[in-house]
Amino acid sequence: MNQHLLSVLVNNHPGLLSKVSGLFSRRGFNIESLAVGVCEKPGCSRMTIVVNGDERVVDQVMKQLDKLIDVLEIERLPTEEAVQRELILVKVRADIHQRQDVIQIAEIFRARIVDVAALGLTLELTGTDDKLSALISLLEPYGIEQIMRTGLVAVRRF
Repeated sequence: MNQHLLSVLVNNHPGLLSKVSGLFSRRGFNIESLAVGVCEKPGCSRMTIVVNGDERVVDQVMKQLDKLIDVLEIERLPTEEAVQRELILVKVRADIHQRQDVIQIAEIFRARIVDVAALGLTLELTGTDDKLSALISLLEPYGIEQIMRTGLVAVRRF
């Protein structure tokens, strides 16, 4: 199964996110990633949706989305034609003896240290899925307490 990236322009109305997620769940489609925010058009938001499936599944999803009144535009973004980023916050255990090692890993990835506590650090990193996954795998031996990922955001390349 392939991952497909959809950029959906919608009117910014209450309940629309619920309608979109309901559309996916009623048809048994799983949303792998979802990010929503206001965009360049007043009164509108842009959704970035990542869904797994074959061409038939994605075509059906797009047709169903297009039937919703508040959906203004749907664009499929091929991976090679999109700039994609995701943000992650990672709380990692790092006592006084391990702290410098974790800081060095953060520096290699250009991650920011956004919180320091007696028991550990919280790191922030923006990048591709591969970059975020690589950071996680290097931090796992220290003990990851919590991970929060925003969901993928993407725009078509110029």
